[in-house]
Amino acid sequence: MDLTLIGEILSGLMFFGIIGFLMLGFPVAFTLAGVSLLFGLAGWAIGVFDPSNFGSLPSRYIGFMTSEVLVAVPLFIFMGVMLERSRIAEQLLLTMSKLFGNLRGGLGLSVVIVGAMLAASTGVVGATVVTMGLISLPAMLRAGYDPKLATGVICSSGTLGQIIPPSTVLIFMGDMLSGINSQVQMEKGNFAPTPVSVGDLFAGALLPGVMLVGLYSLWIIFKAITDPESCPATPVPLSEKRGLFKEVLVALLPPLLLIMAVLGSILGGVATPTEAASVGAVGAILLAALRWRLSFRVLHETVVATATITSMVFVILFGASVFSIVFRLMGGDNLVHEFLSNLPGGAYAAVIVVMAIMFVLGFILDTFEIIFIVIPITAPILLALDIDPIWLGVLVGMNLQTSFLTPPFGFALFYLRGVAPDSLPTSAIYRGIIPFVVLQLIGIALLFAFPGIVTWLPTVL
Repeated sequence: MDLTLIGEILSGLMFFGIIGFLMLGFPVAFTLAGVSLLFGLAGWAIGVFDPSNFGSLPSRYIGFMTSEVLVAVPLFIFMGVMLERSRIAEQLLLTMSKLFGNLRGGLGLSVVIVGAMLAASTGVVGATVVTMGLISLPAMLRAGYDPKLATGVICSSGTLGQIIPPSTVLIFMGDMLSGINSQVQMEKGNFAPTPVSVGDLFAGALLPGVMLVGLYSLWIIFKAITDPESCPATPVPLSEKRGLFKEVLVALLPPLLLIMAVLGSILGGVATPTEAASVGAVGAILLAALRWRLSFRVLHETVVATATITSMVFVILFGASVFSIVFRLMGGDNLVHEFLSNLPGGAYAAVIVVMAIMFVLGFILDTFEIIFIVIPITAPILLALDIDPIWLGVLVGMNLQTSFLTPPFGFALFYLRGVAPDSLPTSAIYRGIIPFVVLQLIGIALLFAFPGIVTWLPTVL
C-alpha cells in the first residue's frame, strides 16, 4: 500500500481516536498530546512520520508564551473574575428587574440585557450563569415563570460572553487566523497580505452579538404575547420605585464606562487588545475598591482563579500543538483539503460542512478543545478557497457558543444545575435551551446569508 495513503489513514484514525478518548473522560491536554505521540510513533515505525519534527515544539511553546496578543487572555480573565467578586452582576440584576418588572416577560428581558452587559465587561460564562441562577432564577420561579423559559433565558444569556467582545475565544481565534491567513496568502503569491487582527475580529463580532441579544429578546416578547402565563409581570411596589432612576444610574454607569474604555479603545484603534485588557483589569480593581469589595482575600482568590483558568487553556493549546504536527506531517491536511475542495457547491459548501462538524462536536467537546483541534486543520483550506477570515472567525465563534448549551456536556447546563433548587428537574433545563439553540442557528444562517453583518464594521473602522 502507498505510504502516503497509509499516513492519511493513520491521521484520520488519530482524529477519531482522540474524540473517543475524550468521550471516555480522559483529560483533554494529555489526550491530545498522548494519542498524537502514540500515532506518531506508529507512523515512525511504518515510515510515514519523522520524529525529529517534534523539535519544533519548544519554539512553538516559547512563541505562545511570548505572544503579546495572548497576554490579553489572562488580563481579560482577571478583569472578569474581579468584577464577579465585586458583585456588580448582582446589583445589575436586581436593578434591571425593578426597571422591567411591570412588563410581561420583563424579568426575562432584564436577564438578557444584564447577560449582554456582563459579556461585554467580563466574558466569564461560568460566573455569569451561576450569578444569574442564584439571583434571577428564584425570582422568576416565584413570579410564576415557566421553568423551561426561565432556565433557557439564563443559560443562553450567560453564554453571550463567547461572541460579544472581549471574548477569550475570539482572542485565540484571531491569533490563529492571523498566522494561517498570512501563510495562505504567501503560498498564493501575495507577499503583502492585509493583516487580520484580534481587533478586527472584535469589530466583526459586535453586531452579531447585538443581533443575538435581539433574537433572544424577540423570543421573550413573542412568549409574552402568545403565552402570557409563561412569563407574567411582577409589579414593583411603589416604595421601591422611589429613587429607582438613581439606582439604575449607579448600577449601569460603572460597567458601561468600563465597556466603553475597553471596547472603545480597541475599536477606535487607540489601543491594542492587550493594552485595553490591562486597562480593563485596573478598572475592575478600581470598581471593586469603589464598592468596598477590594481586600487581600478577594485579590488572592482572583489571582488564583485567573492562573487556574489561564493554565488550563494554555495546557490544552500545548497538547493541540503536538496533535497539529503529527496530523499535518502524516498527510492529514491533504486528506482534509481533498475532501473540502471537492465538495459540490464550492467554498460555501465547505464552510457549511465544517460548521456542521463543529456543531456536532459541541455536544461532546468544550469550545477551546474544538478550536485548537479543528481550526488548524480546516482554516488553511477554507482561507485558500478565498473565504473572508473575519467572517469565518465570527461564524465559528457563534457556532461554538452552542457547545455551552448542548447536552450532555453543555457547561452552562451544569453551572445552572449546580445552583438551581432541587425541585427543578434537570429535564426542564435541557428542554429549556432548545428554542435558544434554534435561535443561535437562525443567527448563524443570517450571518451566512448576509456576510455584511460581520464585515461592515471592520471595513468602516
